This record gives sequence, structure tokens and C-alpha cells, in this order.
Amino acid sequence: MDLGVRWKLHGDGKVPAPGAVVRPDERLSWPRTAGLGAQHVVAMFGASFVAPVLMGLDPNLAIMMSGVATVIFLLATRGRVPSYLGCSLSFVGVAAVIRAQGGTSATVTGAVLVVGVALFLVGLAVQRFGARIIHAAMPPVVTGAVVMLIGFNLAPVTASTYWPQDQWTALLVMLFTGLAVVCLRGFWSRIAIFLGLVFGYVLSWALDRIFGKIHSVDGSGKLTDHWRLDFSAVGRADWVGLPTFHGPSFEWSAILVALPVVIALIAENAGHVKAVGEMTGDNLDDRLGTAISADGIGSVLSTAVGGPPNTTYSENIGVMAATRVYSTAAYWAAAGFALLFGLCPKFGAVVAAIPGGVLGGITVILYGMIGLLGAQIWINAKVDLRNPLNLVPAAAGIIIGVGNVSLEFTDTFSLSGIALGTLVVITGYHALRAFAPAHLKTQQPLLDEGTSSYDAESEGGGAGDGGDGEGGAQRARS
Repeated sequence: MDLGVRWKLHGDGKVPAPGAVVRPDERLSWPRTAGLGAQHVVAMFGASFVAPVLMGLDPNLAIMMSGVATVIFLLATRGRVPSYLGCSLSFVGVAAVIRAQGGTSATVTGAVLVVGVALFLVGLAVQRFGARIIHAAMPPVVTGAVVMLIGFNLAPVTASTYWPQDQWTALLVMLFTGLAVVCLRGFWSRIAIFLGLVFGYVLSWALDRIFGKIHSVDGSGKLTDHWRLDFSAVGRADWVGLPTFHGPSFEWSAILVALPVVIALIAENAGHVKAVGEMTGDNLDDRLGTAISADGIGSVLSTAVGGPPNTTYSENIGVMAATRVYSTAAYWAAAGFALLFGLCPKFGAVVAAIPGGVLGGITVILYGMIGLLGAQIWINAKVDLRNPLNLVPAAAGIIIGVGNVSLEFTDTFSLSGIALGTLVVITGYHALRAFAPAHLKTQQPLLDEGTSSYDAESEGGGAGDGGDGEGGAQRARS
């Protein structure tokens, strides 16, 4: 059985020829491959380390399990889809909501584990029936709205938890990170979040030396005098050791809050497979279901031992685009480095010491970017928001999700925020579509149009694709 762990040496193993690319089944010399693997780890530093901290989970375990998930993904896709699986930011809002309801870390990981199982089952369904089932259930107007409300639901976390801890540091970190994202080029722009964290560390250290302790709320919400940057836990941490493990706990209220995020993960995976296929020139349509299932398995294993969920990372797509090296050998090297980092508790303590004000500046941009990815889905799919069939369910669901509107069924069961907003968008769209006049139902573009070849080959479309029919096939061919 070919597991995609054999690579041909590309040229002389040093530098690709002008215009040439290193394909997934090729590699450069092992020292250069190791260097590229380290570069991939650095590329995912920002989000993959910030996410577990924001979720209240062990960053050491997060990085270790990201390496495990990456290995699983590479084996499952037989080395055809180069990708690194890092901690998913889509669950940060879910974790905040669950903890606000009194949930523990075990409750968070238990809810997310169920999402991983759901993602795995979706992947199996896509392998069996094709990507059409995704497009039929979740057209772009639905997917975009759900991703948007998930991101914007996080705004109160920044406003009430991180920013008040050190507002001036937060402001300066926000400005620096924004400049880094916009002004830097190539690889450096891909690690702008990480650079913002480094800037925040240095700034907090300097302010402590110049002005002393700050009088503000700390991480627990208590108004007190405290250092902006506290490295006391770093000194107590060991250089080598295992991260902290814990088992999951399952509660229906938490699971219902987390389940809508599966929509964002499906969209992320579909977009990733499409992007990699376009860069490598390979038709990866037959790998979409496998990629989704592999992501689900990786998340299940990670959350089963107390880690965060994982997903494909666009930061690493940027590294591949900049280097034109798509070798999966580099990702095996990256996974190895991640496992080693996970065995260094002192490294995790440094990550956990990120000052609250720094997180305030970072999350202002990060959370907004997550939400606006939903708008990007609408733009790419040319969703017409002048059409009330699209506008009404999206508008209602987003306001419910962002405003954290609650619907109480009994004294012990209610739906609110992300869960209720997602339910309104999905059920509202399909219910309204069932009663809408024919002229409102014409031409619904497909999610990630072009991800799967069926939209180019279909001769007449089908009822499930929103009436796209030959128009969708024609657009795909053009």
C-alpha cells in the first residue's frame, strides 16, 4: 500500500530550477527539507499557539497533537495533499461561550470531540456521494453567514476580557500587527500574527521596566496592581516533560454550541484542497472527502486527550506559494518539530505568559478576520444579497449570533448565540426556499465553485444545487 512516504530527489536536491516546482512526491536534500519543515512550524506559530491559550487549553499539548494530526492527514491522503493541521481558531468563540456557561476544559474538549466525529462522518459521506451533498445542504449564503457569525460572536471576548487589561499595549500591538499584515511581503506577511506577539512581549517588558506595575484588571477580572509580563511560571517549568492530559466531558448544552462550527471546517477543508490542487496542477477532487475525514480523526484524537481541534492552515499554503516547494516530506519534518516542541514545558510556559493586553491587540484583528472570511465566501460565490431569499436568513442569523440572542425552551435547556444563529440561517434558508417564488430561486452558485469537477461536467444540475443547472456548468468551464 502506497502511504506517500517515498520521495524522489528533485534535481540536485539544492534549489529548484527557475519556474520549476518541487511536487508532493519529490523532495530536496534532507537538511533543506528539515529547514522547510521548521519554516512551516514557524508559519503556523501565531494562530496555533494563540488559539489554545484563548481556549484555556495547554499550548504544549496543542502543538504536540498538531504534529500527530498532520501525520494522520498525510497518511490518509497518501501524500497527495501537502498540508499542516494546526489548532483551529473557529472554536475560540465556542470555548468562550461554554466557559461562560460554567463549563470546564473537559466540557470544551468533549463538545469539540463530537464536532470532530461529525466532520469525520461528513467526509465519509462526501467520499460516498460526492461534494454535491455539501453544496445542497450548505450553499454559499449559508456557509458565509455561519462563518461570519462565528467570528463576530468573539467581539465581546476582546472588549471585556483582553483589551481592559492593558489598553495602550493593546492599541500599539493592534497597530503594529495591522502594519505587518499590510506592509510585509511573502513569508513575513504570513507570520504577521506571530510578529505581533513578539512585538507585544518586548513592549510589555519595556513598559514594566519603565513604568512598573500596571493598575488594571488581570486575567481573572480582578482590579489589581500586576506586571504586564509575568515569567514566574517559565522559571518553574521543566525543559523536558509531557504536557497536561485530561479526558473529555460531554454535555448537550455545550455540544449544541459547538456543532455549528463543523460548517466552517468543511468550508476550510474544501478551500484548502482546491487551493493546493490549483498550485500543484493535480486534480484532487477525489481527495476532498478523505481530507475532511482525516481532519475529523485528527481533531477527535487531540480532544480525546485534552487538546484543541485541528484544521488545515492557510498560512502554510502561503509558505508553499512563496517557495514553490510542495513536498510532503517537509510536512513530515514539520510534524517532527511540533512533537519535539510539545515535549518542552518551558516553551509552553512562555506561550502561556502572553500578556492580556497583547492578546487584546491581536484578537481585535484576528477575530475580525475570521468573521470577514464569511464575507469572502459570499464574494467568491457571487451571492446576491439583494435577493431576499439570501438576505433574510443571513441577516437574522448573524444578528442572533453576534448579539448572543437566547431562546429558552425549558428552565434547563436553551439555544443562544452561535448555535441558535446557525440554526436560523440553515433552517430559515431552506424553509424560505420551499415557499419562495420561482424567480427568487434561480442561479445559486456553488460553495467553493470549482472544488469538485462535477459542477463542470454536470449537464443539467439538480434540485439540490439550488437551480444552478447548466448555468453553473457553463461558469465552471469559463
